Amino acid sequence: MAQLVAHLHGMQGVRGSNPLRSTKYKKTATERTMTAAATSKRERLKRMHEKFVVEVRTVSVPVKRSLYGWSLGLVTIGLVCFTIILIDVLTSGALSMIDKPIQQALDAARAEWLTIVMIGLAIVFGPVMLPIVIFIGTVWWTIAARHIWRPLMLALGMLTGVFVHQLVLGLVQRERPPTTEMLFGIDTTFSFPSGHVMGATNFILLVTYLIYSRRTKPNAAKIAFAIAAIVSVLAAVSRVYLGYHWATDALASMSLSLAIVGGIVALDTW
Repeated sequence: MAQLVAHLHGMQGVRGSNPLRSTKYKKTATERTMTAAATSKRERLKRMHEKFVVEVRTVSVPVKRSLYGWSLGLVTIGLVCFTIILIDVLTSGALSMIDKPIQQALDAARAEWLTIVMIGLAIVFGPVMLPIVIFIGTVWWTIAARHIWRPLMLALGMLTGVFVHQLVLGLVQRERPPTTEMLFGIDTTFSFPSGHVMGATNFILLVTYLIYSRRTKPNAAKIAFAIAAIVSVLAAVSRVYLGYHWATDALASMSLSLAIVGGIVALDTW
């Protein structure tokens, strides 16, 4: 009987050790959970780090030289053309003399269907719709892209355009065409350069470059840039057609856009 009691006490002792063993298992499981959480955090930090690291894009030396050449050409052409137009506008030179004849020609070409098309372009590239499109597109691109570099370049180019436009607008203070010529409400702000045209040209050309500079099909890039150029010209024509800007306002805006896009190309290539 004594042996049986001792045996039972031994079994209870074994059973009594189970909570300690369970605690040990619980600690081990907790450690595993903590380790998994730490690993997951490291992976998130790694992905975040990779997202903010400058995108590595390997190109040949001739291609890199060509890109630098294009950027230098765009900046030079843009700044030279803008300077010529600016001086001419300030001095009422020969170039600004084309403004009224062009305005009169577009007035004569006005038609109901064409006015609707031009107003549509003005709304799409206007100060309300275009910033919304840019904001949503940039945020989506930032989240979806593996690297944040290209969305950052787009935002930088657009913000530079806004800053330059406001600076020149306040310095020149050119009056718009007569309000009787305006077909989509009255605008009494300054005219030179056109914010609509500059915003549209910057956005279209920058997006086209940032997308197709990573593609290997040159024909697709040529077609895309041709379409971008056509849309930019239509945006410029619409502002003159609707009576809000002189032709030289639109030309000055497009010149500044070329300089800004050239700067982004150089920075992206570097």
